[in-house]
Amino acid sequence: MAVDVLTETVIARPCAEVAAFAGDPGNAPQWYANIASVRWQTAPPVAVGSKVDFVARFLGRTLAYTYEVVELSPERLVMRTAQGPFPMETTYTWQPVDADHTRMTLRNRGEPSGFAKVSAPMMAAAMRRANVKDLAALKALLEGDEPRR
Repeated sequence: MAVDVLTETVIARPCAEVAAFAGDPGNAPQWYANIASVRWQTAPPVAVGSKVDFVARFLGRTLAYTYEVVELSPERLVMRTAQGPFPMETTYTWQPVDADHTRMTLRNRGEPSGFAKVSAPMMAAAMRRANVKDLAALKALLEGDEPRR
């Protein structure tokens, strides 16, 4: 069973500002609750071909994985990982609502294998809950309601 989780929010900041902050993998620990650390394998800034190691805590487990940036534009960032029992693709999109508001979507898609395949529905529900919280944290951070770490 494939996992495909799409969440979105509207952030009261210009599109370029939201994309610049959210599209920088080095900022992920500031707004993703489950991301413990980020380490660049390639030199920043983010570009197609960039590789970034993430360490996350999810469903009581510590996960280490490497994302490769496969698409990057002012409107979209796509990162993929192929290793492990749950290869994942993460896509961010940014669309201006008006000059001062941005609609950001966060989509996680993957095709689990082995035991992860059995737990896919539970993982999707947990991922949706986490993504909603993470986008709320990003919104609060960029709108000035939360201090940046």
